[in-house]
Amino acid sequence: MKRNVLQKAEKHVSSGGLVYRTHDDIVEVILISRLGGKVWCLPKGHVEPGESFQQTAEREVREETGVVAQVIKELGDVQYWYYDKWVKKRIFKTVHFFLLNYLAGDVQNHDREVDEACWFLIDQAFPLLTYSSEREIFQKALKSLEELRRS
Repeated sequence: MKRNVLQKAEKHVSSGGLVYRTHDDIVEVILISRLGGKVWCLPKGHVEPGESFQQTAEREVREETGVVAQVIKELGDVQYWYYDKWVKKRIFKTVHFFLLNYLAGDVQNHDREVDEACWFLIDQAFPLLTYSSEREIFQKALKSLEELRRS
């Protein structure tokens, strides 16, 4: 039965991630706001034809946050269902998440899809995340950052 439902649903694949920067042992990360601040989440978006998941993550971060960042490590995938009221279909979505190191840019230069992009101290960011699946990805990012710090 589950297989039949999956065959009838549209399948979407996206990629994105958590951007970080450090200075003086202080770690900051970027979150984006949608729906007037009701939703805080990680930047992510649709994989374009010919793009790798890493390339998509870097492009979507640039578009949705205004900053240039480089993929450092894969953090894992999230899968979920939602209903798209515009196309009137159930969507089965897979999002590939990465940890990205900030290189340049300003969060004020985000695109129109995002209400706001902000830097947060890493401890302040976690409780703001709306989706539990992204909080799990965030926890993986914390472990990866700790490993990078020790090496």
